[in-house]
Amino acid sequence: MATTIKQHDGQFPAQKQDCQPGKEHVMDPTPHFTNPDYKPANKLQGKVALVTGGDSGIGRAVCHYFALEGATVAFTYVKSHEDKDAQDTLQILKQTKGSDAKDPKAIPADLGFDENCERVVDEVVNTYGRIDTLVNNAAEQHKASSVEEIDEERLLRVFRTSIFSYFFMCRHSLKHMREGSSIINTTSVNAYKGNAKLLDYTATKGAIVAFTRGLALQLVSKGIRVNGVAPGPIWTPLIPASFDEEESAKFGSQVPMKRAGQPSEVAPCYVFLACNADSSYITGQVLHPNGGTVVNA
Repeated sequence: MATTIKQHDGQFPAQKQDCQPGKEHVMDPTPHFTNPDYKPANKLQGKVALVTGGDSGIGRAVCHYFALEGATVAFTYVKSHEDKDAQDTLQILKQTKGSDAKDPKAIPADLGFDENCERVVDEVVNTYGRIDTLVNNAAEQHKASSVEEIDEERLLRVFRTSIFSYFFMCRHSLKHMREGSSIINTTSVNAYKGNAKLLDYTATKGAIVAFTRGLALQLVSKGIRVNGVAPGPIWTPLIPASFDEEESAKFGSQVPMKRAGQPSEVAPCYVFLACNADSSYITGQVLHPNGGTVVNA
């Protein structure tokens, strides 16, 4: 499998999906969740990781790389909408897991509600005993040409998925985390440069940056690190599920590297931030795999 996608004139085949969450298994081409040149080093051996939105895209790649590094992995997905992708990811993790790791787990849940997040955390802890790394990655985005198009129902839905869930998951996970644990939040380059077409989504990503910085200060005395990753244009199911055919075809061509990134190019950032041997002196920070866009981070 190639490290990056083979594109002609910086374009993907035109495609559109009619509902969210998007589906990875119908994308053309399928996003790359792994890179054969990656060399695992048991950086997360013996650790338990929980990844929200882990069935596809960046979440799938993070789950896979964590498993490559020896972690036991559980992930959440949206029931009925993402069943096929979730089962595919579960099979990938079963084939990847190390001999010391326990079997992976896929948990269906709508994370926009506190009681659902509590249920997910309880299920993971009842199965594995603790949580060493929490990756908040679930997200939802919709286009809008004007703020006037964003009604209360949509705003609440996007905020529930993309920032409320981060609060709820942390709230319930922390009681099962210990010194040396880590929290990694997925934000976006849009939090730094803005996006006129994704106003509500962009607002949640800005909130995630502030949440990451504040929570890092709150937890530093407990020895729990909190960091973020702000991907640029990455080829995931969010793209054909959010944009029209022409926008999907040209996706990523605006960055200095003139192409979209792959989930496999983002996942090592999460490995780095989860591994105390690599990032023990880093908290409250954000990494920027974005194809060369310079931001004031």
